[in-house]
Amino acid sequence: MDDRKAADATARAAHVVRLPGFVPDESIGLGDVVKRATSAAGVRPCGGCAERARRLNGWMAFTGRHGSS
Repeated sequence: MDDRKAADATARAAHVVRLPGFVPDESIGLGDVVKRATSAAGVRPCGGCAERARRLNGWMAFTGRHGSS
């Protein structure tokens, strides 16, 4: 478990992809995009969905403006 804590402490910041015109000025994580798409398709969330969304949000985010916030 100590190795996992060390890995979490050295985790990198999320990749930020700028998509002007497609994403509002507020950034949105990849996990939130997947959550919205699966909900729109009628897929019910399971117990692991929140963890998946959290991890994907930490990996990649989309923004409409220039910058990384």
